[in-house]
Amino acid sequence: MSPEILHSELILRLVWALGLIGMGLGLYGLGNRLILARAKGRALGLESARRGVPVLLYFTTPTCAPCKTVQRPAIQHILEQVGERMQVVEIDASNRPDIASHWGVMSVPTTFVIDAQGQPRHVNHGVAPAEKLLRQLNDIF
Repeated sequence: MSPEILHSELILRLVWALGLIGMGLGLYGLGNRLILARAKGRALGLESARRGVPVLLYFTTPTCAPCKTVQRPAIQHILEQVGERMQVVEIDASNRPDIASHWGVMSVPTTFVIDAQGQPRHVNHGVAPAEKLLRQLNDIF
């Protein structure tokens, strides 16, 4: 094959790959918006939350290694910074599959950032770094 044909082939494959990546990111964003819309007005699992305080709703399981080694320390770091201005509600998804299903949780860790009026504003599938959670919380403080 000539270099021109190889170059054209490479560009075509790159365009396809970028298109697929863009489509995947778009679908991920749409899925998050749908989960948040579905969760609006739902209070199951938030019975222990203080009214008028933002909540970090954290779904985990006892066997989740990233939950123990990364997510829980990140949440602890946030609590040290914001203190009483927010509350963490931790739910064991293996013990309470009804609540996990109610919120649309498909994997752990999953965190929801809920504003002081009880409305879910952000959802994070998988480990969310402390910096990301702090940015999301600052959006609602």
